[in-house]
Amino acid sequence: MNLWNWIIQLFKKKEVIASPMKYLICGLGNPGADYELTRHNVGFEVVDNLVSSKDGSYEDERHGLVATIKHRGRTLIVLKPMTYMNLSGKAVRYWMQKHNILPANLLVVVDDLNLPFGTVRLRKRGKDGGHNGLKDINANLGHQNYARLRIGIGRSYNKGQQVDYVLGKWDDDEKRLLPKIIEHSVKSILSLSVAGADRTMNQANKTIASLDNESTHQADD
Repeated sequence: MNLWNWIIQLFKKKEVIASPMKYLICGLGNPGADYELTRHNVGFEVVDNLVSSKDGSYEDERHGLVATIKHRGRTLIVLKPMTYMNLSGKAVRYWMQKHNILPANLLVVVDDLNLPFGTVRLRKRGKDGGHNGLKDINANLGHQNYARLRIGIGRSYNKGQQVDYVLGKWDDDEKRLLPKIIEHSVKSILSLSVAGADRTMNQANKTIASLDNESTHQADD
């Protein structure tokens, strides 16, 4: 080995091994007061409740607001991209690289028009389903092998009104049920970080009807 190669090797960064105990939890949404409490921002609402449940707080970091919380020995890096929904992939890629997150330890929380309101679905991987945020994440990561928690917002709109519906505020009936959906979603995220996606899917994949039934049964006990 000549002197130059020796110097290169000497200063070459050591390989960083990804920790299976570290997760990136990304809630999708748009920044700004105009988008607060809209259907498209339910990902933000879920991760906000996740952070507050662990008495965490956000810091204004590169490409987004970031909080670090702990749960049963796991480190959860919670990200709210401030890049706007359609450019979410840049933020996700940056924070995955910064913390060397395994693809299997990425979870994206996202609204889903293709699911009825109140339906929650956890999937280990999948296509973007027409969602621009997921589409940009897939493009930036070069794959779609990461978990996503899909929060159904339904399709209660007329032809040509999709954008207004998605960017619209929750109606009164939705507001009544939303806290229960968010609470269930937070529990599912914490479960995933400990038990993994396969075991968590059994209890995560529910609808508001089953959640209401659970509450009714508990009240009757």
